[in-house]
Order: sequence, then C-alpha cells, then structure tokens
Amino acid sequence: MTWRVNNKTFQILAAAEKGRYGVLAAIVYNVEHITAFVQAAENRRSPLILQLFPSSLEQTPSLIYAAAAAATNASVPVSVHLDHAQDFDQIRHVADSLPFDSIMVDMSHYEKEENLAKTTTLREYCHARGIVVEAETGRIEGGEDGIMGTGDLEGILTNAEDVEQFLNAGVDFLAPSVRNLHGDYGPRGPRLDMDRLRQVHQALDGRARLVLHGTNDFPPELCRACVEVGVTKFNVNKLVLDPWHQRLRENVDKPLTRLIGEGIELLTREMEKWMDVLGSSGKA
Repeated sequence: MTWRVNNKTFQILAAAEKGRYGVLAAIVYNVEHITAFVQAAENRRSPLILQLFPSSLEQTPSLIYAAAAAATNASVPVSVHLDHAQDFDQIRHVADSLPFDSIMVDMSHYEKEENLAKTTTLREYCHARGIVVEAETGRIEGGEDGIMGTGDLEGILTNAEDVEQFLNAGVDFLAPSVRNLHGDYGPRGPRLDMDRLRQVHQALDGRARLVLHGTNDFPPELCRACVEVGVTKFNVNKLVLDPWHQRLRENVDKPLTRLIGEGIELLTREMEKWMDVLGSSGKA
C-alpha cells in the first residue's frame, strides 16, 4: 500500500531495517520526558519514536498533543506511537480521533486464534485511517504500568508458524516472545533466546519490522546483539528513565524549576548514550 510511505513510524523503521540500526521507542510520562528525548534526537541527529501507554488517554490527554507537536516540529524524524493498546473500542477511537502514527494492537492476552482475528479486524480499521500496526505474537510474561498483564497465563515463545500467521493478518511490525519479560528480570538479568530472535527476523524476510519489548536491565552489548540480528524498534522505559527517577529521589528538596532543568539535562545525556549504542546517531 503506497500510503505507508507517508507514515512516519513506517518510514523510520524501514530506514532502520535498510541501515541495520535500532531506533529507541521510548515511553513518555510527562512533557519533560518529551523535551529531553527530542533534544537528544536532535543533538545526535537520530530518528526517534515517542510512545505513550493507553493510561495517558485518560490521565494526561494533553500529553498526546504535546508529543505530536514535538514530533511535527523536530528537525529529525520523530513519530508518536500508542503502546499496548488492548481495548477494542478505544483503539478505534484513537484511530479516528488522535494524532498517532502507529498503534500496538495488543491482543496477546487472548488465545492465538482470537488474538489473530481481533488483530486482523483492528489492523484493517487502522490501515484505512493511515495508521500502521504492531502486534505481539506468542505471549510475553509480566506486565507494565496500566497494562493488562498475562496473570496466570503461561508465556508462549514465538515460532515460524506464528510469524507467518501474523504476517497474513497484515501487521507492519511484530514483537515476538523470545524469553523477554515485561518488567524486571531479577538478579540473573535478561536471558534472551537469541537464536529464536534471529529465526523470527529471518521468517519475517523483510515483510515486517522486528520489535523488541522487555528491555529493562539490558547491558549495551545485549542491545547491540539484538540490533545485529535484526531488531529495528527497541522499546525502552526503565532502561532510560531510571537515572531520572533516582535524581528525583535524591534531590526532592531542590527548587522545582532547577530540578526540572537538571532532570532534562540528565535524561538527554542518557538518551544520547543509548542512541549511540543502537547505532541510530547520525542516521537522521
């Protein structure tokens, strides 16, 4: 479909696939995060994806428009993505009314056949409105802020058949289950199935971009390894925001404007570091 070439998230990740680098898709909770992330992207001449959770639609709706304005006015490619959207009617409302370039249609808490059916219906709805779609195949264990976790459901690893079925459902980006977790990994740290991740990328065969969720506690060398096997969209939350949170805790008595300014500066540097790690610096 020719309309995809005008979609910002699609453009950003198509270029990353061609250039063999990863792009940070960073969750934002406030305007300071948006400011720091976009500043880092401009400083490093790097593409960027700003991500919001569905909780923002109710808690901080103005943040959506702040992210969209920042993306529009940035001097480098920046898009706005809704992560882990799980409500059927909400997704249709977002596609109709809000300035998102892409949506993760997360039906992974259903069994596979229902996941595929709902994903296909919502993908058709989003595509008709110029919005590209991400889906999760298999089942990634754990949960994130405001997102329905998998509860007692067992994690299911992605296989080649899953990839083909989701490609047939028409998704643009695919997030596999490769022993990654939503949330923290604990003392042992992440233990990704890199062979499986490589096989998923091979099965995609350029027909959709590869996304990685569950990057808390990743060391730089693991991030680079994931990019090497084909990951283009690298979802981050705690990985980049931990230094921000720590600084807030340690400096809570400082004047607010000073705390905001120092926090933005710190978070900008942190994002620049990870842009260098993923190889997106200088690619905008």
